[in-house]
Amino acid sequence: MLVDTHCHLDFPEFDADRDEVINRARGAGVEYIVNVGSSVGGSKRSVRLAQKYPGVYAVVGIHPHEADSADQKALSEIKELAGEKKVVAIGETGLDYYRNLSRAENQRALFSSLLKLAKDKGLPLVIHSRQAEANTLEILRENLPFGAVVHCFSGDEKFLKNCLDLGFYISFTCNVTYKKAEKLRDVVNLTPLGRMMLETDAPYLSPEGLRGKRNEPMQVTLLAQEIAKIKGVSAAEVSRVTTDNAKSFFNLK
Repeated sequence: MLVDTHCHLDFPEFDADRDEVINRARGAGVEYIVNVGSSVGGSKRSVRLAQKYPGVYAVVGIHPHEADSADQKALSEIKELAGEKKVVAIGETGLDYYRNLSRAENQRALFSSLLKLAKDKGLPLVIHSRQAEANTLEILRENLPFGAVVHCFSGDEKFLKNCLDLGFYISFTCNVTYKKAEKLRDVVNLTPLGRMMLETDAPYLSPEGLRGKRNEPMQVTLLAQEIAKIKGVSAAEVSRVTTDNAKSFFNLK
C-alpha cells in the first residue's frame, strides 16, 4: 500500500480521464490520494473530489504564486473550507523566490495567515519552499509548535537538518529518479525513513523515462522503488513506513 501525499487531480489536465487515473492508482496499490489546493477555486475543487471519491482527501490553501491577489475574502473562504469533511491539512502555502510571481512581502503575509489558520483548526501544514529557506524557517520558528511537511523537497543538507530539527516531515517527488539528481538523492539518503513521505505532485514531475508526459498518482510506486534503491532497503519497507507516516500525519482513515 502507498499514499500519494501531494497531487493536483483538480487541474484541467485530468478533466478527460479523472476516474481512470484514480482507478489506475488503486490498481497499483495507492490506497490514499491527498489532493492539494493551490487557490481558492482549486481548494473548492479539492474538497469536491474528496467528497466524491473514497480514499481521496483534500488539503485547502493558497499557493505563494497567488499571494498578490489573496485578499481577506479569499482567506475567509479557505477558513470555511477547512471545516469541510475529509479536509486533512492547510496548504499548500509557503514562499517561492525562484519564480517570484507574487511580491515577497505578500507571500510572507499569506504564509503567516495560513499557518495561523492551521494552528487554529488543529490541522497540519503543507509547505512549499523554493529558494526561500531563510525566510521560510524564520516564519516557521515564530509560530511553533505545529505539524508540517515540506513538500517536493528541493533544499540542501542544511535546510534538511533544520526542518528535521523542527520535527517536520520531508516529502519527495519523482524528480528523485532524474539522471542528474545526484544531490537530491544524497538528501534522500540523509532523511530518516520514519520522517519521509512520498508524492507525485501530479500532473508535474513525471519520473525518468516519462518526462514531458503528464504525471499521475500511480507513479508513486516508481518513486518508492527508487527510494528503496537509494536507502538500501526493500520497496515493501519504504511503502510500509511512508504509508504509516502519511496516515498518522494526515489522520487518514
